[in-house]
Amino acid sequence: MSVKTVKDIDIKNKRVLMRVDFNVPIKDGMISDATRIQMAIPTINYILEQPGASVILVSHLGRPKGEKKPELSLKPIADKLSKLLGKPVKMAPDCIGGEVEALAKNLSAGEILMLENVRYYKEETANDAEFSKKLAALGDVYVNDAFGTAHRAHASTEGVAHLLPAAAGFLIEKEVKFFGKLLSNPEKPFVAIIGGAKVSTKIAVLESLLPKVSTFIIGGGMAYTFLKTQGKEIGNSLCEEEFLETAKNFLSAAAGKGVEVILPLDHVVAAEFSETAAAQAVDGSDVPTGTIGMDVGPKTIALCKDRIAAAKSIVWNGPMGVFEFEAFATGTLEIARAVADATGTTVIGGGDSVAAVNKFGLADKIDHVSTGGGASLEFLEGKQLPGIVALA
Repeated sequence: MSVKTVKDIDIKNKRVLMRVDFNVPIKDGMISDATRIQMAIPTINYILEQPGASVILVSHLGRPKGEKKPELSLKPIADKLSKLLGKPVKMAPDCIGGEVEALAKNLSAGEILMLENVRYYKEETANDAEFSKKLAALGDVYVNDAFGTAHRAHASTEGVAHLLPAAAGFLIEKEVKFFGKLLSNPEKPFVAIIGGAKVSTKIAVLESLLPKVSTFIIGGGMAYTFLKTQGKEIGNSLCEEEFLETAKNFLSAAAGKGVEVILPLDHVVAAEFSETAAAQAVDGSDVPTGTIGMDVGPKTIALCKDRIAAAKSIVWNGPMGVFEFEAFATGTLEIARAVADATGTTVIGGGDSVAAVNKFGLADKIDHVSTGGGASLEFLEGKQLPGIVALA
């Protein structure tokens, strides 16, 4: 799977309208994690290195729902980008309109203009044709490097791509390369580690990967719905009763294809879902009455590590337990370490898994850490992402 990139189009002496994902955590004007800003820098720098080229950055921040909310202004992000690049970033007063058009038109070679939050207009999320035209009027070519919003058919991610010569930035190119390989031609053994709270949010990923995977490792709250279908006791653990049949059918389909499914063999449980709850080890697959499964135990971890070490392709989406609570973080930490130490190709997608490897300081040991939670999930589900399809 490949995509047309910024290197495939002529951007010399052009104003490049570039969609970025600068939807970063921000409070009182302070950015707590600038990863998404840093990830866009290689594409920005490449554009600015081309003779005569300038760049106009488009992003959203938060959910202003069509209202101009000062606390969701991109001004602090423009300031942060300026520091990271070591050059000025002009801040536009809006994202469309006469004043913005004049600023865009008067950009000199090598200059950067940051537009104001596109979600100040409800027309953005509605993928309004007129709004798309107003955005397109600001540039000569369009580059999308916002993988985190590529699963949304919005004006700045999909609409504009049909109005200007369009291509992907280097970040989207990397995301497509790694996810595309997993979905089309993964090296075997291929281990998929799927965790998180609910079967309902991950079943499409499990079903999409089933024809490709050698081993599934299923952890997190969703594992208890699967365990219940096997007749195991799950105590007060999370269970989606309406997905019991779905879980049972999936296990049956996996067995029919000879795909191994690893479910928790032992647990760390607590009497209540609380950060201060006492952790209790349970040596067995049944969860005692009156307790909640909060993490996987040492037997499960050892088996998972064995499969991960032997794998040639690994994808991880979703934690093994309640890793936000220190007493129940061991399973997720040990899996993260195993993935970091693996010799196979490692890809992590999904907000919580990414948060975990960042928390444990292991992100730089992973081949690819996705920047898009929802987008990576939909990619793994085998869905077409509108923002990428539009670049074809």
